[in-house]
Amino acid sequence: MFNFYTPDKANEFLPEIKRRFDMIIGYRNKILIIQNEINNILSDDYSFKLFFEKKNQLNKIISLLYKQIEEIEELGILIKSLDEGLIDFPSIRFNEEVWLCWKIEEEKIRFWHRKNEGFIGRKPLSSKGNYNEDNLEDLR
Repeated sequence: MFNFYTPDKANEFLPEIKRRFDMIIGYRNKILIIQNEINNILSDDYSFKLFFEKKNQLNKIISLLYKQIEEIEELGILIKSLDEGLIDFPSIRFNEEVWLCWKIEEEKIRFWHRKNEGFIGRKPLSSKGNYNEDNLEDLR
């Protein structure tokens, strides 16, 4: 389901998004470990049984990872980078579609950027951190 988010609405979702993002990172780390184990099995004298057990384990964790990504993106929230911990929330600012930008270690949504800009183009929302309390025209 697609949504536009205000900073306040996006901030309400952050605890759940952080929890899910942590799960995704955990799954990704497990995937890397199992892939390494599979590579080691293939380089040794391995049994097909062990290979397929590891391969099935890998497939299940990949499915769990994609399920978490799918559930976040069904909320209309974009995972921009797993490595950097970047999440974008679609928003409207002065009748322009923009992204509210959040990095995993940040407490709340404090930045935005235009569609064609990325993390480098982040601009502060305002001193108060939402649209309703400040005139944001100076941030254009």
